[in-house]
Amino acid sequence: MKKIIATAQAPAAIGPYSQAVELNGTVFVSGQIPVNPKDGSMPQGIEAQTRQSLDNLFAILSEAGLVSDNVVKTTVLLADINDFAAMNAVYAEYFKGDKPARACFQVAALPKGALVEIEAVAGK
Repeated sequence: MKKIIATAQAPAAIGPYSQAVELNGTVFVSGQIPVNPKDGSMPQGIEAQTRQSLDNLFAILSEAGLVSDNVVKTTVLLADINDFAAMNAVYAEYFKGDKPARACFQVAALPKGALVEIEAVAGK
């Protein structure tokens, strides 16, 4: 059974998609860019943007009753692959136990000029 997951603790979708969808115990979290859900601002720099993107992602996971150990796969999109090490240092703060599988790509551009976007798949 499909269930839509939504929380005001993460930015609202900026297009025709859901923050997350749960299907048979698996939660698919849409890509999170570093928009502050309280005021719509976006921090400067890759470290701050990575932190905000992950805070948004974890707010959605929390709404679904999940934590970092439930995450099995993430995808990280970077506007500049040279930001990989700095993004990775912040990312490591959020995943301390068993690490999820991950892919990381440089892309031509991200919504709203973001430097990073992160999506996840988690299981109950």
